[in-house]
Amino acid sequence: MSPDFKIQSIGLMSGTSLDGLDVCCCTFTRKNGKWDFTIDCARGYSYPDDMKYILGTGAQQMSALDFITFHSGYGKFLGEKVNLFMEEFGVKPDIIASHGHTIFHEPHKKVMYQIGDGAAIAAETGIPTVSDFRRLDIMLGGQGAPLVPIGDRMLFSDYDYCLNIGGFSNISFEKEGQRVAFDISPVNYVFNRFTRQIGLEYDKDGEIARSGEICSPLLEELNALEFYHTEGPKSLGREWVEELIFPMIDKYGLSLADRLRTFCEHAAYQVSRVTSSGKRLLITGGGAFNKFLVERISALTGCEIVIPDPIIIEYKEALIFALLGALYMADQPSCLSSVTGASRDNIGGMLFKIQY
Repeated sequence: MSPDFKIQSIGLMSGTSLDGLDVCCCTFTRKNGKWDFTIDCARGYSYPDDMKYILGTGAQQMSALDFITFHSGYGKFLGEKVNLFMEEFGVKPDIIASHGHTIFHEPHKKVMYQIGDGAAIAAETGIPTVSDFRRLDIMLGGQGAPLVPIGDRMLFSDYDYCLNIGGFSNISFEKEGQRVAFDISPVNYVFNRFTRQIGLEYDKDGEIARSGEICSPLLEELNALEFYHTEGPKSLGREWVEELIFPMIDKYGLSLADRLRTFCEHAAYQVSRVTSSGKRLLITGGGAFNKFLVERISALTGCEIVIPDPIIIEYKEALIFALLGALYMADQPSCLSSVTGASRDNIGGMLFKIQY
């Protein structure tokens, strides 16, 4: 491929907060080594309740046969949604890049699984599809995550810090000429678990949390967890939350408001530990709409908080997965060893392509 080129790519993103499937179609250009992008169209699709349950907890309990059957079926579902998307917006991209949905993530065991068969997506859509971006990085000794920092460096370099708040918060920034990034803490994965107990998908604007009181002993216990005091590349999975966080919160017997208020303070405090006052902090992801959480981050960090256009807030991760598809086609690394801890930079993903 020539040094300068143009490519249209669809990125698919499904996060642990189970908000649904984000589809983002972007056009990327590379000229004189510099990348630029436009978001052509984007849309979110909700999951059926039965699928949401399986993606949330059910898949971890399945037999091997049922698991791989769902893996294929979910891939077909993704392909069907992309077909609807392409028909609605009149687009036909050069490549689809799919994050899949994280079911297992234990990189210290070299174990991970992103469900959603890329072959099924390619078969359903007829579009070349790249999926399974994390596996090679993990086999090279890395965390396999986060994958977004390459996009932060290439597309959002005007900011000192790029913070994404979804099921988990993660951050990336330049340090001594290298991009570094890591997961900070659980966020919406915890908030939403508790709000769903009263029939709410999320705490709108953080108003329930705002009404609560901080439980200082719980806050101190949360902040003392070993993960927060470990240096270097690190990532979180729901296994860690379910084994440590939920039992820790539950034992205090707090009201919903106090649980949310305490965990909100915890999440904001952990951001403050890894940032410096006076810097520009870009916040994206669903958590950017949580007004109370953003207020607490602003107060504790002393940073200049930048909340971008809503389409960037909602679709930044899908946008960057679209970029990963473009990078794959450009034969350019998408996993940075300085971010993941792998032995070398690498081009993750498997390509599925129908020969016509």
